[in-house]
Amino acid sequence: MDGRSTTYTRPVSWDRAPSVPQRRRPPDAPPPGNRTRPPRAAPHEPGFRKRLRTALVVTSALVMALTGTAWGLYRDVTARITTTDVIAGGGDGGHLNILLVGVDSRTDAHGRPLPPEVQRMLSSGPDTGVLNSDTIILLHVPEGGGAATAFSIPRDAYVNIPGYRRDKINAAYPATKALAAERLVSEGVKEPEQVEAESAKEGRSTLIRTVEDLTGQTIDHYAEVNLLGFYNLTTAIGGVDVCLRKPVDDPLSGAHFPAGPQTISGTDALAFVRQRHGLPDGDLSRIRRQQVFLAAVADKILAGGTFSDPTRLMALTGVAEQSLVIDEHWNLLGFAQQAADLAAGNLQFVTIPTNGRDSNARGDVVLVDPRTVEEFIEQRIGEQAAAAEAAAQAADAQAAVPPPPADLIASRYVVDVRNGSELGGMAASVADHLRGLGFGRGIVDNTEATDTSVVRYTGADADAARAVAQQLGDIGTESDGSVARGHLNVVLGADFDPAVVPEKEASAPTTKAEPEPTEPITASGVPCID
Repeated sequence: MDGRSTTYTRPVSWDRAPSVPQRRRPPDAPPPGNRTRPPRAAPHEPGFRKRLRTALVVTSALVMALTGTAWGLYRDVTARITTTDVIAGGGDGGHLNILLVGVDSRTDAHGRPLPPEVQRMLSSGPDTGVLNSDTIILLHVPEGGGAATAFSIPRDAYVNIPGYRRDKINAAYPATKALAAERLVSEGVKEPEQVEAESAKEGRSTLIRTVEDLTGQTIDHYAEVNLLGFYNLTTAIGGVDVCLRKPVDDPLSGAHFPAGPQTISGTDALAFVRQRHGLPDGDLSRIRRQQVFLAAVADKILAGGTFSDPTRLMALTGVAEQSLVIDEHWNLLGFAQQAADLAAGNLQFVTIPTNGRDSNARGDVVLVDPRTVEEFIEQRIGEQAAAAEAAAQAADAQAAVPPPPADLIASRYVVDVRNGSELGGMAASVADHLRGLGFGRGIVDNTEATDTSVVRYTGADADAARAVAQQLGDIGTESDGSVARGHLNVVLGADFDPAVVPEKEASAPTTKAEPEPTEPITASGVPCID
């Protein structure tokens, strides 16, 4: 790994006290512009160095959500996770939309400043008092679990912020939080902890409404992770695997990596997701970095043995205590049961469609059309629901078919499949299905039209022929001396029912407006990216 393979490192910590069906806005609901507006104020414009501290992936927020099964062992730990009352009536049944937010904050989850030595280690610079929500992901989990989709929203997306103004979406949280803090102080609130908690709640609520207006989706749950949490998460799980197409040497972000696969954690991981200079599509390339990294962490947690390593598991729960904020109505244990299928790659990442870039009074922005975004998300969710239903029907049909007998060694038989029906591509589908059961793949071809499906065999191969026939809807079998010993000859006729062959999973569509990596980004596998 060119020296970048990491070993387990204890996460950074210091003494801390414990802290205490898809719905859209109805047509008659007041539009965002009619909501009560706080006093207008110009937001703080971050400097050049601040802009480099970007995109702190919501990896730990997502992972803490997805690995809720571990909380049964550490209920005392979950009692100390910071919660926020920002969701009105969020549910845990049916399909769920979860807003995952990564914040470039110099404080921990309890609002306490990070020690100077920790800030220096994270290369985070001095605390300027400005918070940025630099990573924003809408995670859609379908009812009953199944394949989920994480929709990345560019931080520079130019949107309407309810009660504020049109601005970059990553201004929604910090700008309205700052306005709320000013108002609270002017009203005589003197306790800094109260000002921090109440203003943060208002900032989070505004971000939630902004995302709802952009996507047409109702947010059911909220999860937020800070700078320290991202660092600690990667060290707690022993690093994650990534792959780069080309070597990287970017002094602005601190990203210095060779080409090819490698394992990174800690400050290297921060640099990996911060870099945008020198990448083909700037912020959009950085989003793909975030998606790949988040997928790799999810895979490491869900399938990488973290649950069987007590040291790593305890470190992971420590990260949640120190760096994670969730809405107070979220039952993580219940969610973990619903989201069990997110393991093994059943989680895919896409970016919402955009309409190019522009420069205005708010700086360099990414143009988005809410109607287009809403239609894209609805289409994606609909396609996934249809694919899940088809897969369930195929599974039900296949469940009625017993597997080959235990005493039958399928690998000893080669199955030739010839299609004499009018079903295009059916010979290949049948051959793939039988190969999945352990049978050898032989000749796959078309043959003259025939009415009746049959499995032909010779000699003592009758049991194998019957096993194959049963897998194909109990078609007939026939002894044929011209068939070689150890071979089975399947002929598909006009009577063949294609429903007995499980359908392949439909590939999920990619975003329309921006190029995606050649390989899909899922929670299984490590695609190489820029």
